[in-house]
Amino acid sequence: QVQLVESGGGLVQAGGSLRLSCAASGRTFSSYAMGWFRQAPGKEREFVATISWSGGTTYYADSVKGRFTISRDNAKNTVYLQMNSLKPEDTAVYYCAAPQSPGVSTVNHEYHYWGQGTQVTVSS
Repeated sequence: QVQLVESGGGLVQAGGSLRLSCAASGRTFSSYAMGWFRQAPGKEREFVATISWSGGTTYYADSVKGRFTISRDNAKNTVYLQMNSLKPEDTAVYYCAAPQSPGVSTVNHEYHYWGQGTQVTVSS
C-alpha cells in the first residue's frame, strides 16, 4: 500500500508563490512516476503536472505551463510542485498521486493512490 502526505498549501495573494511537497512511502518511490492534480469547488479533478521516475520527463496542463514546476528527490521519497505567479483561478485542493504502473500519465483514472489533499487559496 502506498501512502502519500501533502504539505505546503495555504493562502497567498495573486502573483505570489507556494511550494507543495508530497512525502511517499510504501513502495519503491524511485521506480514510479508521480503526479499532481487539483479540484476546485464544483469542478472535476484535473491534471496539473506529472514527472517520470528519473525526473527527466515532465508534462504540464496548459493552464499552469511556465508558472508551475514539478520536481522530485528520490533520496527523500518526495515530489514537489513549485507554483509561481499564482492566480485566483489556481484556488483548489491539490492532490499528490501515484500511478499503478511506472510510467507517466496525465489521465486521472491511471492514478491509483492519492494523498488527502492540501488547500491552496489565491486571493485577488
